[in-house]
Amino acid sequence: MPGRLPRPCPADSWAFFLDVDGTLLDYAERPDAVRAEPAIVQLLAGLRAAAGGALALISGRPVGDIDALFAPLRFPAAGLHGIERRDALGRLHTHALPEKPLRRAAARLAAFSAQHSGVIFEDKGLTLALHYRQAPQLEQAAHGIAAAVLAGLGDGVELQRGKMVIEIKPGGRDKGVAIEDFLREVPFHGRTPVFVGDDLTDEYGFSVVNRLGGHSVKVGAGETGARWRLEDAASVRDWLERCVAALRAGGSEP
Repeated sequence: MPGRLPRPCPADSWAFFLDVDGTLLDYAERPDAVRAEPAIVQLLAGLRAAAGGALALISGRPVGDIDALFAPLRFPAAGLHGIERRDALGRLHTHALPEKPLRRAAARLAAFSAQHSGVIFEDKGLTLALHYRQAPQLEQAAHGIAAAVLAGLGDGVELQRGKMVIEIKPGGRDKGVAIEDFLREVPFHGRTPVFVGDDLTDEYGFSVVNRLGGHSVKVGAGETGARWRLEDAASVRDWLERCVAALRAGGSEP
């Protein structure tokens, strides 16, 4: 079972990797209804400065959506569960599926969404998602059509389950791989990784961070491989505020 939340950290040792939806920001009925209040943007700006730039956002959203949420700030970011990754120098690395099969798959999922009230199809460009938060009774049907579509795409593609969402994405990339990529680069290299997330997709990140001797923090209830737990997104923001204060004051060991 995860323990109580870790205390704030030494000023020169932690690299922060933060999920977005359900971790920094509260969920909404639709992904496009999520908003970042100015105070949250200000919090992230303060954390980035206090941590010497060692802050990256790790999300299922495209990098462009992350930028829109937290404008005018731009962070190193892994989008689409690591299929897109913008490094600290601003270079974008992508891992794409063949376009024509992906468009055919998108058409099938869009048709399913149109036929089932409460199911939202999201075309993220490099991945495809069905959200059923508004129609949880359709979970099995949504997973079924996603599996059928996946079967027609051939090798190198996989399903990613999340909170009230099922997603088709290129295989071999996940949030853990993205975190490892960041840790090879300045300003993250040589630091202790700290990853905070709430979803099934974040378990890959927890596994990597645990293996590297870092701090994994699960947000909310549910089974997890994380070592620590915070209650909700508001608790995350409160903890990060205290991290910023501790970093500015010189830090304290967990």
